[in-house]
Amino acid sequence: MAKPNVISKETLIESAKKCISENGLEKLTLKSVAEQANVSQGTVYYHFRTKEKLMLEVVRHVCGSSWANVKNSRLPSIEKMREALLSAKFRTKENADYHRLFLTLIVSSFQNEQIKEQLSHLLQSENQYLTKELTQLWGESPIDGVSLTAWGIMLNALIDGLAIQSLISDDFPSEDVYQELELMLLKLTEKMT
Repeated sequence: MAKPNVISKETLIESAKKCISENGLEKLTLKSVAEQANVSQGTVYYHFRTKEKLMLEVVRHVCGSSWANVKNSRLPSIEKMREALLSAKFRTKENADYHRLFLTLIVSSFQNEQIKEQLSHLLQSENQYLTKELTQLWGESPIDGVSLTAWGIMLNALIDGLAIQSLISDDFPSEDVYQELELMLLKLTEKMT
């Protein structure tokens, strides 16, 4: 028997994540989320309206959780960067659905202005966070003429680009590449101190 239609959006997002992990992104539907949450399909529709909006909320939730763990950490900035890189690497292999969702939404955003706007806000907040951490870590850019804002944006784009390559290529050397990216950031940090 279905539960009453009083259910939180967060519970539905968790149900969507479970559907994705159990059945894959291709089989995610509002109906499958309703079945997983044991509510009516109308309840899921009420909260999300479309599969794309549901997927966007799942991406936002996974991304937000990941960044929240890093942001709330009391570790020094260099350790926070390591933690962020480990989280990004994890999302490319063990939790690859996140990047599949994210990339699917990017493609959808070419036709859907609302999704494009929401993704833009998500990326901007990631860029701002990375810029803030790099500012605390370095104080100033290690290269004259390249702003810390540009460094934050490029680091975010680099991580997303690595995720794309990892998803496409089964033999992508994820472990090596992320170790070398960490080394690169460490060397730049040493240069600044």
